[in-house]
Amino acid sequence: MRVEAREAAAAVAQQLAQDGGAYRDLAARLRAQPPGSLLTVARGSSDHAAHYAAYLIMARTGRLVTSLPMSLVTLYQSKIACQGLAAFAFSQSGQSPDLVEPTRYFRGGGAMTAAFVNDTASPLARAAQWVLPLRAGAETSVAATKSVIAQMSAGARLLAAWLEDAALQTALSALPGVLSRAAGADWSAGVEALQGADRLLVIGRGLGLPVALEAALKFKETCAIQAEAFSGAEVQHGPMALVGEGYPLLVFAPRGPAQPGLLALADTMRSRGARVLLAAPAGTPRASLPIAEAGAVELDPISMLQSFYPMVEALARSRGLDPDRPRHLDKVTRTQ
Repeated sequence: MRVEAREAAAAVAQQLAQDGGAYRDLAARLRAQPPGSLLTVARGSSDHAAHYAAYLIMARTGRLVTSLPMSLVTLYQSKIACQGLAAFAFSQSGQSPDLVEPTRYFRGGGAMTAAFVNDTASPLARAAQWVLPLRAGAETSVAATKSVIAQMSAGARLLAAWLEDAALQTALSALPGVLSRAAGADWSAGVEALQGADRLLVIGRGLGLPVALEAALKFKETCAIQAEAFSGAEVQHGPMALVGEGYPLLVFAPRGPAQPGLLALADTMRSRGARVLLAAPAGTPRASLPIAEAGAVELDPISMLQSFYPMVEALARSRGLDPDRPRHLDKVTRTQ
């Protein structure tokens, strides 16, 4: 896991150097025939990358994007209307039937289908009309890392091509260097603070919420910590009742419109006795986990996740666990 997480910068560089024609052609199709509705199709860590892409598309284009409950197709055989639909599937392996079957259904019904996938010979890649390879190379750790970062960068790359956004494209070209710096950021405070934790709240908002969701999954998967992710707004409803003296919280507060509210929330939680770990750009008051800033605010969550992965891997080992062999888990999960 540690080695593969640190390979993410090289993986993104490989991705950005190839397949330009596929991105340009799909982007041109999106501009010429704007979809009336958009869906993401994904599970697990890939769903978090899809969530990031969806939020980015909604924020920049004003078009709503829905995460598909795959059982609508695989179990309930719902006749979802495909006219004017674009369906984007995200996966490392491209093997799970509940990704493949909906993609086949949507393509057969005339929808625009694209697969962001690492295995370009997979059933998912064969099912989709457009294939956008992740170029992440072999990923053998059960806990996905570089493939998730590659999916996030691919989603941002498609948006940049779709909108013909030169500034975002320039920032993407510099992303591998940012990721290299992020991988070396000192997040040891997280290992020290969470070594004995048995539960944890992980907070994000906006483009940072998918990173909080992914972090919570990795805490469960590799560290056996009961971690739950919430929006900085949602946590102030029911979950706030959990917070007391010494309760651990990880707050992701990258640059952007959500940051002021997240910083204020971190202060509120401290005042209630919580032990707050704050991930924020260098120079942010009381930040304990530094975020390497990217060339565009929209890419900061990718940098943030790059710094998180080595930290959670080290945390697992400090707790006497092997993050490469989580209990009850396999690399490829096939669900219906």
